[in-house]
Amino acid sequence: MMNREYLTFAQKHPQLFVNPPGIIFTILLDEDKIQQAEAEMTRRLAAHNLPTEWAKVGIVYQDQYLLLLRDAVSFPDGSLGTYIRFVNPDGAPGVIILPVCQGRVVLLRHFRHATRTWHLEVPRGFGEQGSSSEANARRELAEEIGATGAGVRLVFLGEVYSDTGMSAASNKLYYAEIETYHEAELHEAIAELHVVPIAEFERLIRDNEITDGLTLSAYAYAKARGLF
Repeated sequence: MMNREYLTFAQKHPQLFVNPPGIIFTILLDEDKIQQAEAEMTRRLAAHNLPTEWAKVGIVYQDQYLLLLRDAVSFPDGSLGTYIRFVNPDGAPGVIILPVCQGRVVLLRHFRHATRTWHLEVPRGFGEQGSSSEANARRELAEEIGATGAGVRLVFLGEVYSDTGMSAASNKLYYAEIETYHEAELHEAIAELHVVPIAEFERLIRDNEITDGLTLSAYAYAKARGLF
């Protein structure tokens, strides 16, 4: 896409283009500066026999889940170049919920396309714009483990960014005390629920059998707050 679409996007979403004080990668929205940054990156890419179209600033890719930007930036040493990142234009954070039922942690055995393997994870999902994070968390618990209504007590733990090097998307973390649960929906590629005592949950983490970073974040927050 051309710079015009990118600049229009920046005008509509100024919160994604903030330049705070300090030694930072400064986003450049002046068209002359963008052209200078593109020219510099073109030279660098050509010197390494890499495709020069990788220097183009703009909206690199967009679908209903992801928006990938390539920004023109001024680096802390004053040089110009580009930097790529995923953003969430809707601004609705995802939710991650660590559910505990009568002293046992309810995990999902979930197949993930990105890694092409199975993971033990806590429930999580995208946030829906116009819905509170608590409502989104309750929706995910209902959809993935059948925990609903007054039988769910949520404790907000905090906010986490899964990859600050590449993504601007954030996630709200919750601890959930639940009274009941049932098997998950198969269309989500969830094979089964894996319900374990807290001691076994911590062993799975210690022995590197739980490798999902968002699950580990939820555990760390809950542990730090004395909920385990």
